[in-house]
Amino acid sequence: MELLQAETVFEGPFVDVAAKRYRRAGGDEVERQVVEHPGSIGIVAHDAECVYLVRQPREAVEEDRLLEIPAGVLDVDGESPRECAERELAEEVGLRGEHWSRLHAIYSSPGFLTEKLTIFEATGLSPVQAEADPGEQIEVVRLPLAEVDSTLAEVEDAKTWIGLMLLRDKLRAAA
Repeated sequence: MELLQAETVFEGPFVDVAAKRYRRAGGDEVERQVVEHPGSIGIVAHDAECVYLVRQPREAVEEDRLLEIPAGVLDVDGESPRECAERELAEEVGLRGEHWSRLHAIYSSPGFLTEKLTIFEATGLSPVQAEADPGEQIEVVRLPLAEVDSTLAEVEDAKTWIGLMLLRDKLRAAA
């Protein structure tokens, strides 16, 4: 695939939108509007008894209390996904993870969005003092591991559903 033309039509604090023209391998040319996103992370933070989730308002989908794994956007200053995950776990949940592993990376919606979301597992959790981002209204939810299956029916957020499925499969494999 060859990029023939690109023009930024909107610049925002978190995303830009570009009008792009491509030539595909077979010679066809297509135009696309692309939301350019720096990337994001999600964290499946758990101990032997529970997984830590958050409930928060999500205006874009008009939800007052959407249940999610802790997550965030990579800062523009070259922050790595792992650094972002460590920062977000502290900010949103007030925890620090001693052991980290990358579970999976996914494209959120590759038809129009460049966002690549990396999902991490954090264990060996301990409390940490951290300051939440201004304007965030986060409720920390300690979900017992035994309730992960039944909670999946309530989850509407894709990264959370995937993260909990990965945790469920890992727990089943260990049993």
